[in-house]
Amino acid sequence: MSDTLLSLRHLSIALPKGADRALAVEDVSYDVARGEIMCVVGESGSGKSMAANALMGLLPKGVRATAGEVVFDGQDLLQLTEKQHRALRGLRIGMIFQEPMTALNPLMRVGVQIGEVFEAHNRLTNAERQARTLELLIEVGIPQPEKAIRAYPFELSGGQRQRVMIAMALALEPELLIADEPTTALDVTTQAQILDLIGDLQRRHGMAVMFITHDFGVVAEIATRVCVMREGRIVELGEAREVLENPQHAYTRALIEAIPSNAMPAAREADQTAPLLEVRHLQKVFRSRGGLFKPSREVHALDDVSFTMARGETVGIVGESGSGKSTLGRCVVRLERPDSGELLLDGIDLTSLKGETLRRERRRVQMIFQDPYASLNPRTRVGLAIAQGPIANGVNRQEALKEAGDLLDLVGLGAASAERFPHEFSGGQRQRIGIARALALNPELIVADEAVSALDVSIQAQILELLEDLKQKLSLSLLFITHDLRVAAQICDHIIVMQHGRIVEHGTAEAVFLSPQETYTRELLKAIPGRAHVLATA
Repeated sequence: MSDTLLSLRHLSIALPKGADRALAVEDVSYDVARGEIMCVVGESGSGKSMAANALMGLLPKGVRATAGEVVFDGQDLLQLTEKQHRALRGLRIGMIFQEPMTALNPLMRVGVQIGEVFEAHNRLTNAERQARTLELLIEVGIPQPEKAIRAYPFELSGGQRQRVMIAMALALEPELLIADEPTTALDVTTQAQILDLIGDLQRRHGMAVMFITHDFGVVAEIATRVCVMREGRIVELGEAREVLENPQHAYTRALIEAIPSNAMPAAREADQTAPLLEVRHLQKVFRSRGGLFKPSREVHALDDVSFTMARGETVGIVGESGSGKSTLGRCVVRLERPDSGELLLDGIDLTSLKGETLRRERRRVQMIFQDPYASLNPRTRVGLAIAQGPIANGVNRQEALKEAGDLLDLVGLGAASAERFPHEFSGGQRQRIGIARALALNPELIVADEAVSALDVSIQAQILELLEDLKQKLSLSLLFITHDLRVAAQICDHIIVMQHGRIVEHGTAEAVFLSPQETYTRELLKAIPGRAHVLATA
């Protein structure tokens, strides 16, 4: 291609000894043209991010390119020294990382961190840097940029932190922008905003974009061309429309089919017995003290929230970050105590219980957390991690460990995995461990808080199928918290939509997903990446 900016030619990258395979990337070749958006798609471990790290000179220790070339504007990046790479990074090639909270320095103000990009390349005076930083924050749509420039990363929302990362990547107007899973785990509305922003900036600046993702919904939204990778190899490469409408490889078809569609679960007969859970007029307010640059605040996380839940039912709680859905889940399992209202489990008000009585009743309600790696002790073998709940409740240690092995069998990992540590498992496998741990006390109700939001779509589908299977086998009820209406529609009988701490819509999954009554619900549906394509091909 005469307008090719970046060309990977027969690239192979070796992993250290002891890895699950010899090569992270094997004989990979593709081009990125000036002004196009190339989406590199694949599950975790496909090698898509490793190739991007190679061209940025950011390969992990012990990982090295063993063959091929990465040619950027006629220059092989694999032959550059670290000093030469630093001269390119930011100036001609910018990168947006997947998790801005780990990529940003928590101890430095946002404006200072963006200004470091200019300082590293000896660009602009201090006054000019500050002015240009403010312009960048305005360009990427940060609200109240004059305040944001003095904020620390933890004072911004996830979407705002991602916009800061985009501002840093664009500071020196690079020719190539690498976006490595920049929308994973964001709310669908925030995700849509980030995708729109990247597309708009790409058109205005005339950049080439390499967009790394596991979600074909994102591909349908923005891609010019698509490269599909699996286990380090390219399995399909072509124009986005062609790949989406006529995929040639079985793996590509599987990724597309794994995107949650508009198919509804089979309708279940309503349980006519007394409800398992009744939530009545729940209120929760979080208060923060003010500071030198920050006024005190009151956030009404839950504002008069009421609903009932039948036995064996799956109820979805849907909304953006800050809607109150996770606070509601934490109140149900009594990790948070509401300020007022009632939480009746089989008629027993959990909000009024204390001590041993609360401990006994809490066994009936367990939680699956969003990030299983953060919720598991990295130094504890997973069998013991699962057994700790029963042991704390008086079960013999050996018996509890045996039951942990049985649970690992039940969730598809095998009893032998009890002796391994959390870091030895993939993200989807760790989530299965989280599910096993939630089942250890034989609960009647499980609260799943964004349990699939950060997973590959194919792994997400597997976890949803596992949850549905366990529900039927063990007669469980499930309170399923998510920001994605597509996901809720796959598994839920009823859906509750929350905004600013209040319930704005409540109905059957089919009614809410296909015939939403509220403007906010319709906006959530409209924001789903690739929704039009998904509905057209479902």
